[in-house]
Amino acid sequence: MKIAIPIVDGQLCLHFGHCAHFALIDVDEAEKKIVAQQLVEPPPHEPGVLPKWLHEQGATVILAGGMGSRAQQLFAQNGIQVVVGCPADPPETLVGAYLAGTLVSGANACDH
Repeated sequence: MKIAIPIVDGQLCLHFGHCAHFALIDVDEAEKKIVAQQLVEPPPHEPGVLPKWLHEQGATVILAGGMGSRAQQLFAQNGIQVVVGCPADPPETLVGAYLAGTLVSGANACDH
């Protein structure tokens, strides 16, 4: 499993399309632990670009603060599970909570 998280200043960026980087985190699902992590710069934000790009990077899950419904559909079409309403925490904290089943997601911070 590879989890993508939009990052700004070392924490989750509440609006995924406006992030400076994406943390791409490889996890061992059986062991519930991070096995590799990289920080990558995304291509310029345009509708439909990030779902395709993250699919090409091997992402299977995206943890986001906010995401519009159309973007969520595009991620689903690219085989990427979307979790919205995540808090602005460091990526390791978010992934640990996701793997433990304790990630608390709130309201979607985006409605377009």
